[in-house]
Amino acid sequence: MSWILAVETSTEWCSVALGRAVSGGAVECFFRHEHTGARSSSRVLPAAGEVLAEAGIRLADCAAIAFGAGPGSFTGLRTACGVAQGLAFGADLPVIPVNVLMACAESARTATPGLPAGASVLVGLDARMDEVYAAAFRWDEGRGEWSMEGAMHVGAPEAIVAPAGPYWLAGNAAAVFGERLAVAAQAARILPDALPNARAMVSIGMRALARGETIDAAQAMPIYVRDKVAQTIVEREAAAAAKAAAAATVAKAVEAVPGRGDVA
Repeated sequence: MSWILAVETSTEWCSVALGRAVSGGAVECFFRHEHTGARSSSRVLPAAGEVLAEAGIRLADCAAIAFGAGPGSFTGLRTACGVAQGLAFGADLPVIPVNVLMACAESARTATPGLPAGASVLVGLDARMDEVYAAAFRWDEGRGEWSMEGAMHVGAPEAIVAPAGPYWLAGNAAAVFGERLAVAAQAARILPDALPNARAMVSIGMRALARGETIDAAQAMPIYVRDKVAQTIVEREAAAAAKAAAAATVAKAVEAVPGRGDVA
């Protein structure tokens, strides 16, 4: 079966995976997922070399290269796109842009079985600048793929709108913004660890490859949903104060839970 190499650097994590479908519907996957901060650009290529070596294949043996196209960090998105393009040009491979928020939904579905039929996965990721990247996805069992409900959105946590019907909430926005993210209160399940990673992108990429949904490397572009790239000093201070207040509220709630006191 065809191998897909996936790279994802839209957050502070450098994530690289190499995978293929094997018998019985399982996925064989070699994976690196490391917290690199601003150093993803220096780690992503060595990580790609490592997973290829583990699998015992060459880059040219892959069928395509998937990458986290966005939304996310401007620098991170350009890193993933540029790396995917460079590798694809060198090996004469097509690329598969993957929606980062869809990758979060995929992580939620695969890591936490039991998503009710017809339920949505609302993804909320910390977008910095006191904002959240958000989009809702519904798994279509017949197509075996996600469909996005409405459009992607970036805005204040209070402005995020819940999808119609029951839903899970995936992504780190609930942990970052606390009660300010009102949609968390109605979520049937909250999955703060369902974050974008290259392993989820391999799964999405394999389905896209089967449908013939690849593009030429020259056409690869990041997905941006935000025009403003920096805050003023006042905005940064206000955002920091709001996050500190949210963290304090969560801490008090945890302390109030019986049995969660300090242990000598």
